Amino acid sequence: MEVKKILFINTETVPYVPENKVSIMGKLVPEKIQSNGYEIRTFMPKWGSINERRGMLHEVIRLSGMNIIIDGTDHPLIIKVASIPVSRLQVYFIDNDDYFTRKGIECDEKGNTFTDNGERAIFFARGVLETVKKLRWTPDIIHCQGWMSAIVPLYVKEAYKDEPCFRDCKIVSSLYDAKIEGTIGEDFKKCLAFGNINEDSLGNYNENFDFKELEKLAIDFSDGIIEMDTDIMPELKTYAQEKKKPYLPYPGEDFLESYKAFYNTL
Repeated sequence: MEVKKILFINTETVPYVPENKVSIMGKLVPEKIQSNGYEIRTFMPKWGSINERRGMLHEVIRLSGMNIIIDGTDHPLIIKVASIPVSRLQVYFIDNDDYFTRKGIECDEKGNTFTDNGERAIFFARGVLETVKKLRWTPDIIHCQGWMSAIVPLYVKEAYKDEPCFRDCKIVSSLYDAKIEGTIGEDFKKCLAFGNINEDSLGNYNENFDFKELEKLAIDFSDGIIEMDTDIMPELKTYAQEKKKPYLPYPGEDFLESYKAFYNTL
């Protein structure tokens, strides 16, 4: 198919967070794709470390106000937006006082992994998808980069499969070496249940969901896999390749043409 519209769902994006492989690619990939004439939308969490005044974030009232229920508890969804200088790449931010006020991304200042990371990823995924519905925008491709976006493929393929804006889109997930330890929270499968997704339908996954298991979930429900870097966990690389899905090995820093060609093969 000829890809024209791409939804990027990122865990991190510079300049809003410090530079690392994920945050750099969170900016570079959408920028380069946009500069080649594609219509895009970009989302990321509004991490507590982001200075809203410096980043010139402002709330989008017409998109905010929805409550997302996770394990029986309502969590208000707040949508903010900003534009990166020079490239004018517009970024939508998913915010909530319960999940995104703390300074750390996945760990606290002592290096302890947050016990509700799973719930935070669930809220983020559903927040993005509900916002795209409100925007009445239909992407051809959804490109997920980073652990916070790993639940999106499952939700799109199962819970949102009959939604007109997602029914025909293809999903790409980027693999990278997260180096994050620990589980993502108790009762994750129960919290993940939504629509026609329940604990029984997640029976093939470990009860103690860690970040590696989260990436396997993303691989299983994606239409294509891209290596974001050369340093991929061998187990995940093998797992992805055994699925016999379209797979793009790390194309190097000049990735644009490889990414565009890969999108069009899906």
